[in-house]
Amino acid sequence: MKEEYLDDCPYYLSDFLTYLKVVKDRGERTVEAYYIDLRTFLRYLHIKHKAAKNDDFSSISIADTPLEWVESFSLNDAYVYLGYLSQQRSNSVNTRARKCSALKQFYSYLQKKAALIKNDPMRDLELPRIKQALPKYLTVDQSIQLLKNVDSKHKQRDYCMLVLFLTCGMRLSELVGLDLKDYSKENRTLRLFGKGRKERIVYLNDTCISALDDYINNYRPNVEESAIFLSANKTRINKRRVQQIVEEQLKQAGLANLGITTHKLRHSAATMMYKNGVDTLVLKEVLGHKSISTTEIYTHISNTELQKAAEASPLGDLDNKK
Repeated sequence: MKEEYLDDCPYYLSDFLTYLKVVKDRGERTVEAYYIDLRTFLRYLHIKHKAAKNDDFSSISIADTPLEWVESFSLNDAYVYLGYLSQQRSNSVNTRARKCSALKQFYSYLQKKAALIKNDPMRDLELPRIKQALPKYLTVDQSIQLLKNVDSKHKQRDYCMLVLFLTCGMRLSELVGLDLKDYSKENRTLRLFGKGRKERIVYLNDTCISALDDYINNYRPNVEESAIFLSANKTRINKRRVQQIVEEQLKQAGLANLGITTHKLRHSAATMMYKNGVDTLVLKEVLGHKSISTTEIYTHISNTELQKAAEASPLGDLDNKK
């Protein structure tokens, strides 16, 4: 984590963030997200104890936040805090749930790992209930439409990236992190590094191999850069540029107004796999999900469409036609 973040932390928060990174192997962005959520909490404690005003919230320093304030914070205080996040900070239910989760893990660490507090008042804290939304995704026909209409100065590269998103279900960070050594044509595999640098192998179909070989052999010969996907100046392409390319190609294919992003292409791949008979446990491994509950959202997609199919039957409302 960047040193400027740690400089603003009381020792117990700094130790927690280090624990997340070193012991729990959380990524840089994940640790930073914990810092931001817990900074909000500690700033709130300054307001609660009248050591600062809400009008100056963003400028409140947390470096001198007493551990006693954290230890004396009760379960009831936590629910008041949730109300504050909703009413004063205009946090959505998803944001409040995330901050609750960070708070629970923080207090658990302080009690069980660091032994800095005697009790964990957040143990019974209930997270705000989040309504599970079905992810947006491209249908098979829309996916084919996108791939058939790829047109750009770097067509082979852009086509290859879209093929991998739509067939392997990889994350954006996994795609930009690919190196040439991660591709084995002989074994028909790609090695990916997911969240927390967790390694997994995905197998490639003929379309993927053809797209990779066409791109690698024709677009990037005699280039020393180890990355597979390169920018125009022959260095590793960055995430934002890939997002821009996806946006451009969706527009090119007439699919710009569907709310599709690089992550939604991952959803599209997963949905197509599930609808074509891929077992949920297998899909979990392909996508690199930590929990099967994350993968099971694709079963809900299927169930929803089955329900729509039943309701679309011309015999579905005979009682109203009598």
